[in-house]
Amino acid sequence: MKKLVIHGGRRLSGEVTIGGAKNSTVALIPAAILAETPVKFDSVPDILDVYNLQAILNSMNVTSTFRGGELMIDPTNIVESELPSTAIKSLRASYYFMGSLLGRFGRATVTFPGGDNIGPRPIDQHIKGFEALGATVHEENDTVYINAENGLKAARIFLDVVSVGATMNIIMAAVHAEGTTVLENAAREPEIIDLATFLNNMGAQIRGAGTDVIRITGVKKLESKNTHTIIPDRIEAGTYLAWAAAQGDGVLVKNVIPEHLESFTAKLLEMGVDLEVREDSIYVPKSVNLQPIHIKTAPFPGFATDLQQPVTPLLTLASGTSVIQETIYPERTRHIPELQKLGVDISNDVYGQINVTQSSNFHGARVSAAEIRAGASLVATGLMADGITEVINAEHVLRGYDHIIHKLTMLNADIQIEEE
Repeated sequence: MKKLVIHGGRRLSGEVTIGGAKNSTVALIPAAILAETPVKFDSVPDILDVYNLQAILNSMNVTSTFRGGELMIDPTNIVESELPSTAIKSLRASYYFMGSLLGRFGRATVTFPGGDNIGPRPIDQHIKGFEALGATVHEENDTVYINAENGLKAARIFLDVVSVGATMNIIMAAVHAEGTTVLENAAREPEIIDLATFLNNMGAQIRGAGTDVIRITGVKKLESKNTHTIIPDRIEAGTYLAWAAAQGDGVLVKNVIPEHLESFTAKLLEMGVDLEVREDSIYVPKSVNLQPIHIKTAPFPGFATDLQQPVTPLLTLASGTSVIQETIYPERTRHIPELQKLGVDISNDVYGQINVTQSSNFHGARVSAAEIRAGASLVATGLMADGITEVINAEHVLRGYDHIIHKLTMLNADIQIEEE
């Protein structure tokens, strides 16, 4: 087990470059097995999830090499095999192998995945999509068995709830299905566009990604002919923007797509953070006289649920009480008691509303990161606090943030990884 040790109180300044999107990467790697040729990605974030996915690929005789942000995957000798349950259970996004294996072999057996504990995230919409395409699905002993004995056939699918995971999984399953699948009430996240772009560049026919109606016309084979550059991580970018606004004396956040962050930056501007938005970077000056705001999480293009925890420490600087309504994962509150240990005036109710009241004089403490974004909120508060903060279960943070120690150190933070 690892822990992050933070000596707080140092002001942040300088530049930070955002890595490739985690939420794209964890779908693109499973999607690579749909290709009949080697595949190459760049701007791949150096996070634990990538190594877990490589272990899963290796179990299927799919070779991969990862260095310097470049990931090579060769699925040409892929074989069907039992996937390693340890890697599956530590990584919720391993459920993308359901769609890619179904698309590649017409069947899939996947242990029910683990990952962050932020409340129920059922896969009923994934299963609905697979069954509409002609597969039979049953669950037994935490394992999902999917089989399309008669091949996959195109269908019209309406998602009952907007789901990024289901949208991506159905796209991967449908790329080889006979006919044109119409997916309605689809999620619109940039990461879905990234997946569609990757598949289309290999010969897939996917139209409408980024809208709520996506059409996938099945093709016989996919062949990679160029390197796919993963889009910048909007959640990592938002996290550093919040940290810079909370504890910075002038920070330039580079390699961002500002359009992906508009719902987030609009809230920072509403608070009084005087952002300077440029073509592919955002400058955050020292922030003063901040005002409380009301945040309501929503599917893209709304305020991302993954940013409600990272922005929370910044809200403590506003002159009053800010309110967060978590509508996606109401149980995403495990950071609250940990923040209270650090001196944050924060509370929540049974309806998913979180209240953050102006507070200061944070003090270092030993706290636990229950999941990725909860850990980000603890890191931010540790940077703001007097004394030493220890964040245990740091593996959660390392799963989601590329080179976090190096990046924060270059911004003048005092933070290290130690063995617990």
